[in-house]
Amino acid sequence: MADQLLDQFRDAIEGQIDFEGQRLAEMITTVLLGAAGIVAFFVGFLTQDIKLSVYIGLAGTALTFVAVVPPWPIYNKNPEEWLSSSSTAGITIDVDGQKVG
Repeated sequence: MADQLLDQFRDAIEGQIDFEGQRLAEMITTVLLGAAGIVAFFVGFLTQDIKLSVYIGLAGTALTFVAVVPPWPIYNKNPEEWLSSSSTAGITIDVDGQKVG
């Protein structure tokens, strides 16, 4: 039972994302951090409170972390098809005159 829980935990932590998911994660990061910075600046400026400005910036950073770091399923909608080792069994690669593989 402990092994099953550990395997589920590993699968959750080791999640996969595809190339489109990486692009989406980068865009979300840029938008959220930019928006948090702008909001933090204006709120801090209008209230003349640097502490509030820093807290808003930290909250935006935490929100960005929660939105981007875990491998959410939205980041793996277009997985790549990789060649299996059985499909490349008859292929030899020539590197500088030497056969590899």
